[in-house]
Amino acid sequence: MFRSRGENLRSTYILIFLNVAFFMLQFQDGAKFTRLFGFDRNAVAAGQVWRLFTYQFTQAGHVGLITFPPILTLFLNLVLLSLMGFAVEEQWGTGNFLRFYLISTMATVLVAAWFSTPLMGSFFINFTLLFVYAALNRDQTFYLSTILPIRVTFLAWMALAALLTGVFFGSKANLAALAGAAAGFVYYISQRVRVLAIAAADLPQQFDAADAAVVAATRNMTRVAAVKKALSTGSHSDIDRLIDLAEREKVAGVNICAPADFKPEHSDRYCIRCEGFAECTARHLRINRPAVIPQAPPAAASLETT
Repeated sequence: MFRSRGENLRSTYILIFLNVAFFMLQFQDGAKFTRLFGFDRNAVAAGQVWRLFTYQFTQAGHVGLITFPPILTLFLNLVLLSLMGFAVEEQWGTGNFLRFYLISTMATVLVAAWFSTPLMGSFFINFTLLFVYAALNRDQTFYLSTILPIRVTFLAWMALAALLTGVFFGSKANLAALAGAAAGFVYYISQRVRVLAIAAADLPQQFDAADAAVVAATRNMTRVAAVKKALSTGSHSDIDRLIDLAEREKVAGVNICAPADFKPEHSDRYCIRCEGFAECTARHLRINRPAVIPQAPPAAASLETT
């Protein structure tokens, strides 16, 4: 989303590397690591400005009032960065992703400095990134142990509940984390509103390729829900209407995939960003529409003879 051309999409790799590297330092001497890299307002004022960022690479193991071992925290952070960091950066672009990260991190620092609260923990990954990813991929489902399905929105609500519990019953660090997550989410909303405003104004000359792709992907995601509903209800009038819409939006000369490869709800979102989406959607509707069952003619009324 909002991606600029030519971006290299490497910032998530850097965050993964920094989490692992700082964990190795923390593992060697936890107390010294805290003294050197945890956020402390007085230390920053004395010139140790690296603390504004390095606190985010501490595997403190606290989510609200819940505590995890540091090694488990590192594992969970790497999983979240791999699943969500790459996806958000791919949609936003590296520039927007870095601004998003800095806004969340600095908002957390400002609130912590206001309350003179030390910070240790990867709050950005646990909350801000999770909340925005859930907003972008509301239908995403993860499978725990390949058996138990859990939607990403449910995970986000659980994380928010844990964070709010920490705000009311824990330390001021939880309030700082909540402020950082809120600031990051507001940035996401502001960018979303900007793109939708451009689309509503119907000013194609103001679009660049990235903005046009975002609008098309948003429209296609809505179309996917309509297609699922039409096929599940078996409404032939809705199916015909959707086929007609798709036919009018077809892009000439696009090589489309085989029917089995049409997966608009796949986690990589490839289909909804593809120029052949409309053509594949029309074909999908035609292949999967329920058969029309002919109704038997009404039985002729019997005549009684007297």
